[in-house]
Amino acid sequence: MTLADRPPAAALVFRTLLAHGPLTRAEVGRRTGLSPGAVTKVATPLLADGWITELGRPAVEKATGRPATLVAVRAERARLIGVKITGDELIGVLTDLTARPLATRRAELGSRDVGAVVLAVARLVAALRTQAGAGPESTEPEDAEPEDAERGGGVHGLGVTVSGDVDGRTGTVAYSPFLDWRRVPLARLVESATGVPTLIENDVRALTVAEQWFGAGVGLSSFALVTVGAGIGAGLSIGGRVVSGARGVAGEIGHLPVGGGDRVCTCGNTGCVEAVASTHAITDQARRATGDPGLTMRDAVRRAHDGDPAVRAVFARAGRAMGRALASVANLVGPERIIISGEGVASYDLYADQIRQTFAAHAFGAAADCDILVRPLPFEEWARGGAAVAAQQLFAPGA
Repeated sequence: MTLADRPPAAALVFRTLLAHGPLTRAEVGRRTGLSPGAVTKVATPLLADGWITELGRPAVEKATGRPATLVAVRAERARLIGVKITGDELIGVLTDLTARPLATRRAELGSRDVGAVVLAVARLVAALRTQAGAGPESTEPEDAEPEDAERGGGVHGLGVTVSGDVDGRTGTVAYSPFLDWRRVPLARLVESATGVPTLIENDVRALTVAEQWFGAGVGLSSFALVTVGAGIGAGLSIGGRVVSGARGVAGEIGHLPVGGGDRVCTCGNTGCVEAVASTHAITDQARRATGDPGLTMRDAVRRAHDGDPAVRAVFARAGRAMGRALASVANLVGPERIIISGEGVASYDLYADQIRQTFAAHAFGAAADCDILVRPLPFEEWARGGAAVAAQQLFAPGA
């Protein structure tokens, strides 16, 4: 029996151990609300099939003083691959069941043509399997004995992440502005090319899943992950569930209308946060402000640090736009924490004051108490998000 075929209580126990383990059975019961008998009932077959394991290091239960065995996810039971697609590069990671990286690899994209990208993904997946000793063979059957799965080194799932409007349930990239893709059945194409069960997800939502399980969102009832870079997006975790929206569109705060001039966004509208505060937008505004058409983002950061008033004004404008966007998220969702990440945080110090001041001015009531955490994460962590989504699919299809 696969993880996905088991009762919902089994998925709940497995997910709890994945995010918070090792735990005693009593602690699993407290965290899930299941009775001791229910925990034992669902844990027994998971133990038998090798999805979880008893560590054999007893802990002392505070209430009874009796030793209790710790139970944890058996990380080597499955291997997963996550791939992040950018406009010019693929970043891949092969992980165990807990999304611990076993191998990482990057590959340049010579073309954004769908067929060329799919072929490049297939080559990257093959290279990762070889690098980690996973071999070229097909995935292991889910009902194989645990030791057989490890000996064969099969990959149980592949998660591919892309920026833009992505519907993971249908496996379709509805629209990705940086790749200029529309209505691409990416999951089907990649699965056909790799032979590995494949799902796709918006890259920010996938990173949010990884942060929820293993990062700065662990233990929080709700949080938002906002990424700043070539685009601006957000992943929302509410009640322990990452929100994807009715049609795969949720958290697109880069397209919140915050005013700030007539700059045209990649979506075609004006006044979007992304049109003012993305790295591309900042670079373009800095070029106009300095009259230097060859100015790069790195140049803009250097000039701002050197005190150039025109360039510093560009960053200040971006900070105010971001502050309004974060306040909107806090007012609508009321998260415990907002995590800010993405390549744009490398220059966060240049507009941090404007972000926090604007956020404080526009967040309503207790929403202003939301913790704001800046957390730089390399693209390998984004790829790891794809692996985390693939792991989620093992025990909670459609989650």
